[in-house]
Parts: sequence; structure tokens; C-alpha cells
Amino acid sequence: MPHAFDNVFLPVALNVRGRRCVVIGDDAEARAKAAALRAAGADVEWLRNPSQVGEHTLAEAFLVISSPRDEELSARLSAAAERARFLLCCIDQPKWSTLAMPAFVASGPVRVAISTGGVSPTVAATFRRALARALDARFARFMTLLQESRRRIRAAVIDERERRERLRESAAEFAIEVSVSYPAWFERAEGDEGPGRRTR
Repeated sequence: MPHAFDNVFLPVALNVRGRRCVVIGDDAEARAKAAALRAAGADVEWLRNPSQVGEHTLAEAFLVISSPRDEELSARLSAAAERARFLLCCIDQPKWSTLAMPAFVASGPVRVAISTGGVSPTVAATFRRALARALDARFARFMTLLQESRRRIRAAVIDERERRERLRESAAEFAIEVSVSYPAWFERAEGDEGPGRRTR
């Protein structure tokens, strides 16, 4: 029987290019988020000191990310987000957030996000490391060449059906293999359930 997890967010990808994004905090997470936003083309204002936060600093924000685990600050930001209608991510405080920023792996144009809904940062980190190993520099080169190939096909092939088929063929032999190893306690728990009681 499926379980209802507490913090289930809808995965989305945001276009922040040219949009005003505010980062609050002066820790490693705030620095990483500010860098990621800049890399995505956002207009970033970084408020290292939370005392700088006010209506004027949040004005016309598209997205606000706050790293301090400060309930009072997060509640104030949540109220401001409702009034000003900006997206809000209070890191590790989903009850105040309208947006969660999962760990992700980047390789060329590909972005793969990983979230466990707060259940296990360790599992999320394991996913990220495995994906980072798989989506290496060679994969990035493949995606670059694939992008160039798609552009040539789109420019050269007029017939829509043929163009779709050529585009599909260019990546048809690409494959990914995934294997998962579970901890011993889980294997024991699965065995204790018995074949008749297992649910998937």
C-alpha cells in the first residue's frame, strides 16, 4: 500500500534568465544558490545579513531563497510572498516554502534534479554522486554533438515526419543502465513480510 509522504512538491524547471532573484544568508548554501542562479542568467541580489531584508529589498522579486533556519524570518518571508506573489524557498523549512530546490547534477545542457522530500538527504546524495559519475565529460560531449546534429537536421529536412524520424534516430542507440543496492536492514524487512504480503 503506498504511503503519503509529508513534503511532496511538483518537480518543475524555472526560467530565471533576466529575472530578479534574492538570496538571503551568508553560509555555503546561500553562496551555492547565488552562484547557480547567476549561472542560469538571473539578476541576483544577495543579502548576506538577514537584517537587510525588508519590503524594499523584496520588491519585484521573482524568487527569494533564504538559507537561515530562522522560523521568525521564514514566517515573515512567507507572509511577504503571499502579498507580493513571489516564489519562496526557505531551505529545510518546507512549511514556509512554495518552492523546493533539490540537489541536481549538471552535464552540458542536461540537468537532473533529485529530491527525497526530506526523507533522506543521504539517499539524495548517493543519487547525485552516481549520476555525476555517469553524466561525465564524455556525456557532455555527446549532448553537444547531438545538439549540433539536431540543428543540422532541422535546417536541412523539410518534411515533418522525416525530420521527426531523423531526430529520433540520432539518439536511438543511447541507453542508460541503473542498478540499486539496498541496506541489509531493508532486505531483512522485505524477507520478514513474506511473498504474500509484499506490495509495490
